Amino acid sequence: MLNWLWAGMIGIGMIWAGFHGNLAAVTDGALSAAKEAVDLCILMAGVMGMWCGLMEIADKSSLLAQLNRLLQPLLRFLFPYIPEDHSARTHISTNIVANMLGLGWAATPAGLQAMEALAQLEEERAEGKAVADSEEPSGKKQDVKTISVSERSASDEMCTFLVLNISSLQLIPVNVIAYRAQYGSVNPAAVTGPALVATLVSTLTGIVFCKMMCRKIGHNPQKVWKEKKNT
Repeated sequence: MLNWLWAGMIGIGMIWAGFHGNLAAVTDGALSAAKEAVDLCILMAGVMGMWCGLMEIADKSSLLAQLNRLLQPLLRFLFPYIPEDHSARTHISTNIVANMLGLGWAATPAGLQAMEALAQLEEERAEGKAVADSEEPSGKKQDVKTISVSERSASDEMCTFLVLNISSLQLIPVNVIAYRAQYGSVNPAAVTGPALVATLVSTLTGIVFCKMMCRKIGHNPQKVWKEKKNT
């Protein structure tokens, strides 16, 4: 669909330029934009290489593991039914850390791995293997075995993680800073403060929305498990 939209806009632009005798300007604009695109790709490749290298150093030095441990209380609040030792927690925390540093390139692989781990968790739940200690609203703990309502439906954890990933709290918006520097901004990093406020608000809104929806639906994996087993 997007291919048709782009082709349509380009075609309409060329036809419009032909009727108004501006085909030369279209050609010059295309060549100039192609040069800017190459320059931007070179700049972003350098930025990506530097930050992905820093992420690799952080991983090898166990700094990333320490940051992951610091995020565990937050993950227990957001994903109470994911077992403590499940790989999904590690991938989710890595994705959050990468997004906070504005490393979308590093966050994407971690996000895909997190979704795959969550899908695997659903399969384990279907087989009755996934067990997590979770607290009910009453404060009582229980062993929770869950199963997805439908093999083709996303779990609550998947939906929550997707919202969290899209809102992506960013302490350092590396992409935007690089774009602003490429196009001659006097102070490329001036966007850091507004970006932090905007992403903080969007992230908090997403978390509140997810929690409200889970509470409204009355999410209880134990009940879902029993109902599915009885059908």
